[in-house]
Amino acid sequence: MTAIEFNNISKQYRLGLVSTRTLSNDLNRWWAMNILHKEDPYLKIGSVNDRSQKADSEYVWALKDIDFKVDQGDVLGIIGKNGAGKSTLLKLLSKVTTPTTGTIKARGRIASLLEVGTGFHPELTGRENIYMNGAILGMNRPEITRKLEEIINFAGVERYIDTPTKRYSSGMTVRLGFAIAAHLDPEILVVDEVLAVGDAEFQKKAIGKMQEISKREGRTVLFVSHNMSAIRNLCKSGVVLENGYVSFSGTAEESIAKYLSINQSTNLLSISQRKDRIGNGKIRIKNILLKNKNGVVVEDVFVGSYLKIEFHFDKEESVDLSQMIVACSLSNNYGDVVVLWVSDEMENCFHKIKDNIFSLEIPEINMRPNIYNMNFQISLKTTSQSDFCDVMNSAISISVLNNSFYQKGIDLRTSRGYIPLLKAKYIID
Repeated sequence: MTAIEFNNISKQYRLGLVSTRTLSNDLNRWWAMNILHKEDPYLKIGSVNDRSQKADSEYVWALKDIDFKVDQGDVLGIIGKNGAGKSTLLKLLSKVTTPTTGTIKARGRIASLLEVGTGFHPELTGRENIYMNGAILGMNRPEITRKLEEIINFAGVERYIDTPTKRYSSGMTVRLGFAIAAHLDPEILVVDEVLAVGDAEFQKKAIGKMQEISKREGRTVLFVSHNMSAIRNLCKSGVVLENGYVSFSGTAEESIAKYLSINQSTNLLSISQRKDRIGNGKIRIKNILLKNKNGVVVEDVFVGSYLKIEFHFDKEESVDLSQMIVACSLSNNYGDVVVLWVSDEMENCFHKIKDNIFSLEIPEINMRPNIYNMNFQISLKTTSQSDFCDVMNSAISISVLNNSFYQKGIDLRTSRGYIPLLKAKYIID
């Protein structure tokens, strides 16, 4: 049985305006459609949602010609780069906004977790928000009461359940929001990347709950994430969005492979040309170099050897670099971070920067031989999303070459994963 059906769904926005319409546009539409009996003239114009290209129209298609079905009980992973249209698709399904063309047929109640705090009234307590959200889903008070303790325990907010949610941290808000969405018996559960706000323990718990409601209860789950491991572990099927179009639909493994191939072609662009980044642009990375201990630019590095990652950047004149926080990580092809360096934990201070260059110096890169993706996050004052200046995943690739690490003449095996290395040995006391 089909749970969700997207039929020729498109969504158009007008650039630079909160509203997509003006009085003159409405009059033109009315004249064309009611007097001349023609189709809406504004559906014929508009740029594709490709942020790497300069817009040639004041209109943009966030989504275009979306057609696919989701079977009941399926767990669908929706994959794509930033700006591909993933969140827009979920907002259309959740009726946060309406499509410009096409129809969506969904069978059953839909519970959505799209953004931190979505559906919460900040002045109401956690308990009151549970009842309010249950009522929105069409449940009566006794039904919600039966689920209340289960929701509170899952979210882990017992101590604060009678505190207004405006006092909650983003992590607490996400935990409670997910617990409400997952436990109030929705036929369709829609979850955006918002789970990334939670800690690793809660993410594991949430994925387990989504698996449970799909396998045991036959409910349908739509899951958006940039974490390919989460997609692989949770989802049966996948859809890849690219510039507002469905570029691939198939199994989760096939969809991941397609997405990774898109990323590899993107990574051929220089850092300054890359458009798949977020942030306010107050600080913007324009180039990254890898250097050995002699200061020579390299592309590869041997296990256990010295590596300097050199960042070249532009900034606005008013920026105080002493407030800059830099996070740099290495991840595998599925998006799992295997090592992370954050400057505010390392007693680093950037106020003496010269020539807009800073570096991450790694005396020994104790990583197993493999190819790693390097990600960065540049912030000012805090690491909250509102203070992001420049964030990019898979900015460059670092190839760590095989080498003896534990004992001379014995190389490491690349098939043994991405786990960092520590000096150790087995002994007999």
